[in-house]
Amino acid sequence: MVSFFLSILALLLGYFFYSKIVDKAFGADESIQTPAIRLEDGVDFVPMPMWKIFLIQFLNIAGLGPIFGAIAGALWGPVAFLWIVLGSIFAGGVHDYFSGMLSVRHDGASIPEVVGMYLGAGFKNFMRGFSVIVLVLVGVVFLTGPAGLLAGLTPKQFDKTFWIYVIFAYYILATMLPIDKLIGKVYPIFGVCLLIMAIGVSGGIIFGGYHIPEITLANLHPKQLPIWPLMFVTIACGAISGFHSTQSPLMARCITSEKQGRKIFYGAMIAEGVVALIWAAAAIAFFGSTGELAAQMGANGGQGWVVSTISNTLLGKVGGALAILGVIFCPVTSGDTAFRSARLTIADFLKFKQGPIKNRLILTVPLFVIAFALTQIDFNVVWRYFAWSNQTLAMIVLWAAAMYLAIKKQFHWIATVPATFMTAVSITYILVAPEGFKLATSIAYPVGLAAAVGALALFLVTANKKSQVIKPDNQKVA
Repeated sequence: MVSFFLSILALLLGYFFYSKIVDKAFGADESIQTPAIRLEDGVDFVPMPMWKIFLIQFLNIAGLGPIFGAIAGALWGPVAFLWIVLGSIFAGGVHDYFSGMLSVRHDGASIPEVVGMYLGAGFKNFMRGFSVIVLVLVGVVFLTGPAGLLAGLTPKQFDKTFWIYVIFAYYILATMLPIDKLIGKVYPIFGVCLLIMAIGVSGGIIFGGYHIPEITLANLHPKQLPIWPLMFVTIACGAISGFHSTQSPLMARCITSEKQGRKIFYGAMIAEGVVALIWAAAAIAFFGSTGELAAQMGANGGQGWVVSTISNTLLGKVGGALAILGVIFCPVTSGDTAFRSARLTIADFLKFKQGPIKNRLILTVPLFVIAFALTQIDFNVVWRYFAWSNQTLAMIVLWAAAMYLAIKKQFHWIATVPATFMTAVSITYILVAPEGFKLATSIAYPVGLAAAVGALALFLVTANKKSQVIKPDNQKVA
C-alpha cells in the first residue's frame, strides 16, 4: 500500500513542480488577451470561470477512460501504477497543456490547424481527416454503449433504438447550443460526481482492509501479454491520450487568462491520473489477484460489471447507483463534445464562422447523418484500431509541441522525449497487434525502436533549420 500512497504523492508533486517548468517553457503571458475575450461570439468563444472550465475539461478528457482503461491495465499488475504516474506527469500533462495553450495562442484553433503550423501542411491535412474520423467514431461508440445499458434498465418498449434517438437528440443540442448553456451547466456536476466516486472507492479500499500490492516490474497478466507495448496503449486516458488534444481547444476558447492554462490543462490530466490510479489499485485489491480480476471480467461482461460490483460493495446502494449513472453518462459526455469538436475542426478547415445557427446546422446535420448510419454497423473490429490511432494522435501533437519549443529556443526535450517514446509505442504496437501486422516481437521491437530514433533524428535536423530562419515570436510557423 506504500507504493499507492507514494504514487498519489508523485502525481501531486508533478503538478506543483513539473507543470511550472512546462508553463515557463511555453511562456504563458497573462498580458495577452485570450480568444475568449478577443473573439467572443456567445457560442464557442465564451468566457467562463476557471473552476467551471477545469471541471468541464476534466470530464471532457475523462469519460470512462481513466476507469475502464485503468481496470484493463491492472491486469498487468502494479507495474501499471508506474505508467499512470510517469505517463501523466511527463507525457499526458505535457500533451494536454500544449494542445490547449497552443490553441489559445492561435485564436482557439482546432488541433489539426495547430499541428499544421508547426509540422507543415502535410501533417495538417492528414490530421484534419484523421481527427474527424476518430471523433465521429468516439461519438458513435459512446452512444451505442450507453443506449444498450439504458435499454437494460428500462421497460421493454424503451429499447436500444429508442435510447439511441434520445441520446442523439441530446448530442445535437450539445453540439449546436452555446457552450455555456448546456455543457457549461451539466458537466461540472458530473465532473464532481466522478471525483467523489473515485475518492469514495479509494477510502473503501484503504479502510476496508483490502491489500494494495506494492509496485513491481513483474508481468502479472494472466495471459502473459507483453507489457511493451500493449499496456502503454491499453492505459490511455489515465496516462496520455490523443483524444484529449481534440478536446482542449474547446476550453481554449473559454479561458480568460493564459495563466489559467497550467491549472486547467495540466491539472485536469493529473486529476485524471489520480482517478486512474485509484481504479487500477481498487481492481487489483478488491479481487485479490490479476488472475481473479480477469476471470470475473470474463465471466460477467467486462469493466462495467467490475465498476458496479466494487462501488456497490464499498459505497452501498448510493455508490452503486452513482456507478451505473457514471457508466452511462460519462461516455455520453465525451461523445457530445466529440461531435462538437468535429464540427469546429471542419469549420476551422473551411474558415466557416459558427456564430449564425444556420452555419452550425450546415455542418452538424451531415455529421449526424453519417453517425446514425454508423450505428447500424458492428464496430467490434473497427474500434480495435482506435487504441492505436489514439496514441498515434498523441505522438503527433507532442512532436508539434516539441517543434514550437525548439523554434522558441526553449528546452524542447520536455516534449521531445515523450514524443520519441510514444513513437516507439505506436509503431511497435501496430506491428505486433492482432489487428495490425502480427509480427514477432523479435522483428517489431527493433523496428519500433529504429522508427523512434529516426523520427528523433529527423526532428532535430528540421528543428535546427526552422530555428535558424523563423523568429521565435513568429506564430505563423508553417
